[in-house]
Amino acid sequence: MKSDWIMVANATQARLLGRERGGPMVVLQNFAHPQGRAKVSDLAEGRAGQEKTDHDFSSAAFQPHVNAKQKEHTRFARELADYLEQQAQPGSFRSLAIFASSPFLGELKAQLGAATSRLLSG
Repeated sequence: MKSDWIMVANATQARLLGRERGGPMVVLQNFAHPQGRAKVSDLAEGRAGQEKTDHDFSSAAFQPHVNAKQKEHTRFARELADYLEQQAQPGSFRSLAIFASSPFLGELKAQLGAATSRLLSG
């Protein structure tokens, strides 16, 4: 019998639980992404970009539209979504419920594949 899966997640860790009808909830998998806790300055690959100005000989630094921390959150969301999609395609579970922190929930849902999205409940 296929079980119902529940994922509880934030940008740094996730836990996947499974439950068959009438049975107890069981931890199926734990995921960790410690880079999500790192400071933006620790994740950045060098200095902020430089922009030349027309008015003088100095340059102005600008921040990228997506900072390194957001990239790490997206990377972890993609990792979780890829795992779920690999399990959804062969029909490893009957339904999926996701409980996640508000900003991360949007990132994760945006990364879900077609097979996983069809099994998403709520």
